Amino acid sequence: MEQELTRWRHRNPTYAYVGAFVDELARCGVHNVVICPGSRSTPLAMTFTSHSAIRVWMHVDERSAAYFALGMAKRLQRPVALVCTSGTAAANFLPAVVEAKLTHVPLLVLTADRPHELRDNGAPQAIDQLRLYGTHVKWFVDVALPEATNAALRSIRTLACRASALTLAVPAGPVHLNMPFREPLMPDPIADQPLPPAAQRDAIAWEGRADNAPYVAVQDAALGALEPAQLVPLRDLLATTPQGLIVVGPGVPDAITQPLLQLARRLDYPVLADPLSQLRCGAHDRSLVLASYDAFLRLNAFTDKMVPRLVLRFGGMPTAKPLLLYLQRHAAVCRQVVVDAQSGWQEPTQLAEELIHADPVVFCQQLFAALAERQPSHSQAPTWLQTWLQVDLLTRQTLQAALQDFPRPFEGRVFTELAALSLSSLYVSNSMPVRDLDTFFWGSEHAVRIVGNRGANGIDGVVSSALGFSATGEQSERAVLVIGDLAFLHDLNGLLAARLHGLHLTIVLVNNDGGGIFSFLSQTQHPEHFEQLFGTPTGLDFAPAVQMYGGHFQHVESWEQFRSAVQQGLSGTGLHVVEVTTERDSNVAMHRQLWQAIEQTLVRRIPALQAA
Repeated sequence: MEQELTRWRHRNPTYAYVGAFVDELARCGVHNVVICPGSRSTPLAMTFTSHSAIRVWMHVDERSAAYFALGMAKRLQRPVALVCTSGTAAANFLPAVVEAKLTHVPLLVLTADRPHELRDNGAPQAIDQLRLYGTHVKWFVDVALPEATNAALRSIRTLACRASALTLAVPAGPVHLNMPFREPLMPDPIADQPLPPAAQRDAIAWEGRADNAPYVAVQDAALGALEPAQLVPLRDLLATTPQGLIVVGPGVPDAITQPLLQLARRLDYPVLADPLSQLRCGAHDRSLVLASYDAFLRLNAFTDKMVPRLVLRFGGMPTAKPLLLYLQRHAAVCRQVVVDAQSGWQEPTQLAEELIHADPVVFCQQLFAALAERQPSHSQAPTWLQTWLQVDLLTRQTLQAALQDFPRPFEGRVFTELAALSLSSLYVSNSMPVRDLDTFFWGSEHAVRIVGNRGANGIDGVVSSALGFSATGEQSERAVLVIGDLAFLHDLNGLLAARLHGLHLTIVLVNNDGGGIFSFLSQTQHPEHFEQLFGTPTGLDFAPAVQMYGGHFQHVESWEQFRSAVQQGLSGTGLHVVEVTTERDSNVAMHRQLWQAIEQTLVRRIPALQAA
């Protein structure tokens, strides 16, 4: 195939141009491309497929394909290319592009287009693709039409290097290149576009630099450390503020774990860790990591008396709404400091007094060292920390005990059951699953990678994202996706990727026949319209759809069956769907019973929460 690609490039100007572009992407580390079928994108598709250093993942549905690429790029933390033909195909990429922008995922979006003479004049399969994704991409280029000249080939190689590097540059995110092509689109010789004689070809422009080096080597310096003088005010504030919290949301680097926990230990601050922070699972010391705050921060008995004076927050805003309400409640007396690794503005509360753009790992290391010079004055009086830890432990114990007594299947128990299994990665859908994850997945000694699409918080494309994430894992790895029935329905086409590419994924389908999250909201106060507008039951049997895509479907009636079915999926191969059927109204009632049980336990057992 590589020889065939070389032959195309030396007989066809379009393929010389596209060949230089694809070759340069490979040199820059783009080794995976997701391609949707189409005619106008033929030069890109054939050239990518013929390159030995690039793996092609085909997907027939553009929306699912884009999310598949998103999940893969999340896993690799490297740019993944995404290719489609002209017209509305490109429009179907938009939801995943939005998610990539908000969560800093490196996507290189390549949309084929009609040449300029066929735009805005009624030509078929042509729409305005210029800046199609608006502000949802970091950079857009309407690429020049292919030419086999030295200048054009140098330009397209430079563009490949620049675009791929820009997807990773802080803040990481998607880049869109719109690439017009004239017919003929196949790699046959084109008589009216002769190639220049070999003697007139610039060797580097045509073949690239020696030793497979990129045409332009791009190096981005990491966010720098703060100057020592910049740390002094924050160090002094932390050293003299006993009632502090460290809050960690999604999107922090893996390397932050040890430096952050060392800092927490020096300060005697509890760590409120969102499940997507990756702090809840692993062999590291998790004694200061709290995982049930979504439950106990709902209780006035706690939030009235445990008043924070300082919050140091890393990453995106955590999922738990009770945490946001708690911070808003004490905004007048609680100072918030946000550390943002992407040079952005991850601060939706409008409460932060200080926003620091710095490498969070280096920041924690610097602050830890600075506090050695001024030992926190509150470190010998850790009542604040002990109360948080005791409340967290009692909350988990109360929840665990109460879950065993429910006669009906309870959605939150899905996560306590999964936490007891040996998972390697867990992808979680938005809506109710990610909220139950927050409340009921308290952690594991196993290094479970927990992932979700928490940028735009949509329920579309979740199946494809999970399959893309699992596609590049180790062969021995088995991933689990937890998803609701409406989100599953949104992306049934995504299941095709498992069949096409021989992927392994166990899907836990929580089927409450509709939008379960709305049963917790005020929309229930209008029962005459609730089911039609918000409950939206479909009454679907998903087994035939799963079987159509070559998957194994199993409906379970008990938690013993659930554990057995998930274990079968994890130890097997291919696609496994385990359905847990729940009932929306009873699920709400069970959640509220748990909050009442927690309040009774905490008020009885924690002296600090008892009325004066």
